[in-house]
Amino acid sequence: MDDDRVTRRRVGAAEIRRANRGWWDTDADAYQTEHGAFLGEVDFVWCPEGLREADARLLGEVAGRRILELGAGAAAAARWLATQGARPVALDLSAGMLRHAAEAADRTGVRVPLVQADALALPFADAAFDTVCTAFGAIPFVEDSAAAMREVARVLRPGGRWVFSVTHPMRWIFLDDPGEGGLTAVHSYFDRSPYVEQDERGVATYVEQHRTLGDRIRELVGAGFRLRDLVEPEWPAGHEGIWGQWSPLRGRLFPGTAIFVAEKPAG
Repeated sequence: MDDDRVTRRRVGAAEIRRANRGWWDTDADAYQTEHGAFLGEVDFVWCPEGLREADARLLGEVAGRRILELGAGAAAAARWLATQGARPVALDLSAGMLRHAAEAADRTGVRVPLVQADALALPFADAAFDTVCTAFGAIPFVEDSAAAMREVARVLRPGGRWVFSVTHPMRWIFLDDPGEGGLTAVHSYFDRSPYVEQDERGVATYVEQHRTLGDRIRELVGAGFRLRDLVEPEWPAGHEGIWGQWSPLRGRLFPGTAIFVAEKPAG
């Protein structure tokens, strides 16, 4: 993309929502073509490093649990959860991604409820779920992620678990480059200005938010959660794939993903 189409600037909430819904609707086919094989159709992959829930078990026991997958995309994770005896619901803002979820359900025969909604206004009753999770969905794409945390807390039962993965905050120091150009620090870690792609008129077409590790922890604590773990997956030996800015070169030097494991207190 042309340099003048990429910037770091503040963007209003309404423009962010329009941009990201439009981007995911438009890009859904290309995204699935590029990443679908890696993600699988009935699998739960937390990150480009390839960490799978089948191995990590970050959600704990899932059989019989009501689980909400936020920013589910094509809902491969929700379908995997269904095969493990869970009762999942897959939610996404993008109709384009949910179309792929419906098509994958037809191919695999594994069906889960699909809901199109905003993570800031979840259409569910209080304490409706035992677990909420997302792999790179929703949280990086909303301006008020603290409000999203509060919505998750609202629909989660006491004692329930909230697990989400995001780009590791330290990655925002570097350019979005999987090669040598992505090894030099160019941005301040403390600059929370969003990454914005925009059209020739300067209207945002894609927006992603940066928060520091401390910001994320304060959001969780502010919503009433207790942080149980912070997982920084290491780049596995033999994994030579490239996913956007993720690559073996960078992955062997510094983390690319942060996975927060939190719990809503039972008391």
